Amino acid sequence: MASHVVLLTHAHEAPAYELIEALRVAGVKTLIEGLRDGEVEGRLALEQESQPTSEALGPPPLAVLYEVVPGEDMVELHTAIDHARAFWPGVPLIACRRNLHGFQSLNLRSLDGTTLKRLGFRAIADKAAQLPALLREIEGQGSGDLRLPIIVDRPISGGSLLLPKRIKSSNLRAAFDLVSSLHFIGDQNDAANSALDGLAQLVRADRWAIYLVAETKGFDGTTLEAIATKTADHIDEAENDENWRGPHSAESGLPLGSESRAVKLAAAGMGTIRRKERGHFIVAVPLICGERILGVIEGVRDTATGRNFKQSEVSLLDSLSHPIASALANAVRIAEAERLSQTDDLTKLHNARYMRQFLLNEIRRARRYGSSVAALFLDLDDFKRINDEHGHLVGSHVLMEMAGVILSTVRDTDAVARYGGDEFVVVLPDTGTEMAGLVAERIRQKISRYQFTGGRRLQLTLTASFGVATFPLHASSPQQLIACADTAMYEAKAANKNCVRFAGGVSTRESTHPEPPVDTAEPDAKPETVN
Repeated sequence: MASHVVLLTHAHEAPAYELIEALRVAGVKTLIEGLRDGEVEGRLALEQESQPTSEALGPPPLAVLYEVVPGEDMVELHTAIDHARAFWPGVPLIACRRNLHGFQSLNLRSLDGTTLKRLGFRAIADKAAQLPALLREIEGQGSGDLRLPIIVDRPISGGSLLLPKRIKSSNLRAAFDLVSSLHFIGDQNDAANSALDGLAQLVRADRWAIYLVAETKGFDGTTLEAIATKTADHIDEAENDENWRGPHSAESGLPLGSESRAVKLAAAGMGTIRRKERGHFIVAVPLICGERILGVIEGVRDTATGRNFKQSEVSLLDSLSHPIASALANAVRIAEAERLSQTDDLTKLHNARYMRQFLLNEIRRARRYGSSVAALFLDLDDFKRINDEHGHLVGSHVLMEMAGVILSTVRDTDAVARYGGDEFVVVLPDTGTEMAGLVAERIRQKISRYQFTGGRRLQLTLTASFGVATFPLHASSPQQLIACADTAMYEAKAANKNCVRFAGGVSTRESTHPEPPVDTAEPDAKPETVN
C-alpha cells in the first residue's frame, strides 16, 4: 500500500498507540496533523481555496482519519470534518473509535455509526486492526460503500483459559499448585506474592513483578504501581522452600515510574508484549478480569546471561494470567467485605464483632508476655433527651462527633468500637488498672467540655459514665472482661453518672476529682504498664 493517510489530532490529545502501530505494521505512511483553533482554521481554509490546484504539494492522501472517543465534543468533531473538507476535498473521511478501558468509558456517550456517516464520515472502524483492510478497499474501488472487515476478539473464556497443549508434567503440577494457592487469599499483596512464587517455579527470570493499574482522572492518567517483586535471589530461596504458598510480608522495592515500556503497552490494551529494552528481555502480560485491565505481570531477563522468553513460556504466562487476575480482584472484594463486616455504618468505628476478635488476640498476647489489657465501657448519660428534643438525625450526628472525640484521646494502638446504641468500648493493650483509670478520666473530661453541634450549629453538652476492668486482675477471658467493665459502668450510672468506676470495687475516681497528670501528656503517648 504505497499511498499515505492523514491522521487528524487535537493539540491536547495524542493519537492512540494501537492506531499508529496498526498502520505501521500494514506499511501505511501516516502524516499526523494537529487541529488549530477555529479562527486560524478559517483563515488557512481561505488560503487553501485561493491556491490553484497545480500548486498542491504532492498527491492527495488515500484517506483522512479521525479518532472518535466516547463523550466526543461536537464542536471539535465539526472542526475536524470542516478541516478535512477544506484541505482534502473528495478524500474519504474515516472515523476510528478509541476504546477506553474500565472506568474510563463509564457514563460517556458514544456516537452511533448512522450519526457519524450523516456528519460526513464514509466509514467507521471500531478497531484499529480494521483500518488496513478498509484502506485496501478504498485503494481498490475508489468510491462506493465500504464493507467493514470483521475482527474477532480472542475470547477471554474457554480455550484461552486452558494451559498449552504441550507442557511438562512438573510444570503442570506447578501450575495447578499456583492456581490452588490463590483460591482463598484475602489480601491483595499476599495474592500477588504467591502468584510470583508460583510463576518463578514455571518460567525462569531474573526478576518478576506485578503492577496494578491505579484509577486516576483523565483518559491518559494511568498510573502503574508495583505491589510485588521477586528477584533471582528470592527465586532461588523459594525453590528450596516447601512453604512458598504461605503468607508474605515483603513489599515491592520498585518506585513509581520504574515500569518498562512493555508494561505500559500491555496496560494500554496492546496485549501480551515481548521485547528487548535497555539490555533486558522483557515479557509483559496484562491481567484482565472481565473487561478491565487490572494490572500487568512483568518478567525480566538480562541479555548478557539469558535468552529471550520462548513462545511456549509466553503462552503459559498468558494462560495463568486469568486466574491470577481473578485472585487479585477477589482479594480486593474479600478485604472490602471483611472491612465492612467489622465497621459500624454510622460512626465508622469498629463494631462489636471486631472488638471481640481484637480483645481475644490481645488477651492471648498478654498471657504470653505477662502483660495487662484494659477495657473501658462507656455509656452516654441521658442521650435519649437529645433524640427526643432534636430528633434522631441530630442524635446520629452527635454519635459521629462522639466517635471523633474518643479517637482523638487514645493511642493509635488502642481500639475503639461502638458496642451498640450510645455505648462505646475502648480496649487499651499493655495497660494496667491505674493507667486505664487515668485514660478513662481524660476521655470523660473531654466529653463533658465538648460542644456538640448535631450538624445544625447547636451547642449541646453531654456526659458519660465509665466502667473500667483489666485482664488478668478482674477477668480471665474476653467475655468476662467486657462483662466486668459493663457492670462497673452501671455502678457509675447509679453513682449520679458522669464518673468512672472500677470492676470489683478496687477504686473509684469521681467527676469532682482534679485532672490527672496524664491529661497534659500527648494523646498518642503510650501509658506505662501496671501489673
